[in-house]
Amino acid sequence: MTTSQNPPEISAVVTSYFEEKSLPEFYRRLSTALQGLGRPYEIIMVNDGSTDGTFEIMERLYQEDPHIFAIVDFFKNSGQLAAMTAGACRSRGKAILFIDSDLQLAPEDLPRLVAKYDEGFDLVSGYRENRQDSAFRVLPSKIANMIMRKVSQTTLSDFGCTFKLYNAKVIRAFELGPFKLFNTASVIARIGKWTEVPVTHKPRPYGRSGWTFRKLWQFNMENFVNLSQRPFQLLAGLCLVLAFLFMVRVLADVFLHVTILKTVSNGLLLNAVTVSCLVLLGVLCIIGEFCIRNFLLNQRYPAYIERKVLCRQDHSV
Repeated sequence: MTTSQNPPEISAVVTSYFEEKSLPEFYRRLSTALQGLGRPYEIIMVNDGSTDGTFEIMERLYQEDPHIFAIVDFFKNSGQLAAMTAGACRSRGKAILFIDSDLQLAPEDLPRLVAKYDEGFDLVSGYRENRQDSAFRVLPSKIANMIMRKVSQTTLSDFGCTFKLYNAKVIRAFELGPFKLFNTASVIARIGKWTEVPVTHKPRPYGRSGWTFRKLWQFNMENFVNLSQRPFQLLAGLCLVLAFLFMVRVLADVFLHVTILKTVSNGLLLNAVTVSCLVLLGVLCIIGEFCIRNFLLNQRYPAYIERKVLCRQDHSV
């Protein structure tokens, strides 16, 4: 029996997108892994706008298994981070486990994460030691990892692997919801005690991932904007250094009669102007992104809308 005064130790948040073929097997394997831990747990399932039979399967499992505390159905596909947010908002556990249901990650690796978590870490992150994805996904993922390492100021190797076990206090401190989505790098940046463990990764047996190249590119650009303070500082520092070097050139010519760069050709000037214009355009694009974000924030558009929610009100498992 689990009550609101005595929450489960682990809340497993499962995100799904067109997973009607993989969900039954995934649920069976995840349940077996959770039961094998010998501690109270709950499962929250989120259907990220799938139009196949994914949510119908969730409804059937919800009726059959009291460990499934809640299931959520979105009006439309809103993205993995939105689904993770909705699941985290429904969770009650002391620790929150995120995992996809596409069978690329093996629930059987869960004891490995829990063993490390029990050592006192606030985050145990799985990393895909032998990743089985196409180059069109791996390349943007590597770029995303590089950017998110800068954002979070950590050396975490695999941000994109959703198989992660968090101390729930950290996630709940962000007060997540439709107007504030879970952000992996931002959360990890606030965690001092973390570690990584290798997890199994297999080719996707059914369907295809919702992470298209376009979505991965957009995700990278969003994370890059989170770095904006430092790029602006870097750009300002570079400008000051160049201004200083220019002054040195002028002073050396006037007082020491030493001429640096005796010949300034038209080609050199053209290259300098071209580079300057491209840098200026890039900075203007970043500023434009800020303006658009502030506009959308003021409009209060929800990142996701829940069509249907089934949640156990008696808080019993």
